[in-house]
Amino acid sequence: MSPISAAPIRAGLIGFGYAGRTFHAPLIAATDGLAITAVASSQVAGDLAESLGDVIVVATPAALLERSDIDLVVVASPNDSHAPLALAALAAGKHVVVEKPFALSLDEARQATLAAGRAGRLLAVFHNRRWDSDFLSVRAAIDAGAIGDVVQFESHFDRFRPAVRDRWRERAGDGGGLWYDLGPHLIDQALLLFGLPEFVQADLAALRPGASADDWAHAVLHYADKRIVLHASMLAAGGSARFTVHGTAGSLVKQRGDQQEAQLLGGMVPGAPGWGSDNDPLVLHDGETTRELPVVSGDQRRFYREVVAAIRGEGVNPVPAAQTLATMAVIEAGLRSSAERRAVPLALTEAERSAFRASLAA
Repeated sequence: MSPISAAPIRAGLIGFGYAGRTFHAPLIAATDGLAITAVASSQVAGDLAESLGDVIVVATPAALLERSDIDLVVVASPNDSHAPLALAALAAGKHVVVEKPFALSLDEARQATLAAGRAGRLLAVFHNRRWDSDFLSVRAAIDAGAIGDVVQFESHFDRFRPAVRDRWRERAGDGGGLWYDLGPHLIDQALLLFGLPEFVQADLAALRPGASADDWAHAVLHYADKRIVLHASMLAAGGSARFTVHGTAGSLVKQRGDQQEAQLLGGMVPGAPGWGSDNDPLVLHDGETTRELPVVSGDQRRFYREVVAAIRGEGVNPVPAAQTLATMAVIEAGLRSSAERRAVPLALTEAERSAFRASLAA
């Protein structure tokens, strides 16, 4: 990948819905060396001015990709357009950040990663939850040996939204449903901690009245010495612990999740006092006593900081291709497992598996 100058990297944002407005725009604005130059959105320019200020608004992604004043394209559009738009941006010579899920299939993901390699451009998936306080705290405790060897790990994204909303995320069809929406976060974090599973056993269901896409997802990743449980629900009024981890020397419980999304929704500027702070303790049970462990503050700005460094040739891709392919392989295995009612292995080649292992070791 050829580096660019130290001048600010000019970003073009495709889509200004929930992800574009809540996450990408404020995080980009808070990143030194990165600025939004143009936005492709069906909203009129006047409606975007309050959020984005003086930026160029174009009506279509094609119009944005034609611009010579764009270095990095950020794809924050509906899920079924992620891979096609990433391919188009790479063909236009742009670096690319793609919202999760990276694609709708492993083959789509492979096509995009190969295209990025041929173009010599960065292609990174926005796995911002790697920099959440809850995950960073649990990871630090596991790495420190606080509970010995992990034998059971449970990760929950549970919410209470009983009414089905008329939006693409909740409609049947390509890219809709909870497994595509929250599954990538759960999977990415698990793979970072434990590597590739031998099998995936998943159950996806539409449980709310009127639901046409899955709004309940439960997956078990099978390893030789442990089981990893990933769960998401839209009908959990009482909530669930964000993480529960059992090991040979004790257990960890992190009750509440990271607060950065809530802070962004409340209008907090990333990096402001209190940004990423977490006052919910990580609790360690060792069978005899219970004590609290330090909680690490979250900071999702790190994703775009590392993107800038990678584009400039001063760092590496924060979400390497091998890791994005592995996440897609688990998503795809989960879909097959639920449909076929059986445990399914990952459809990764041996070369892809080796590349994934090397990426974790780097």
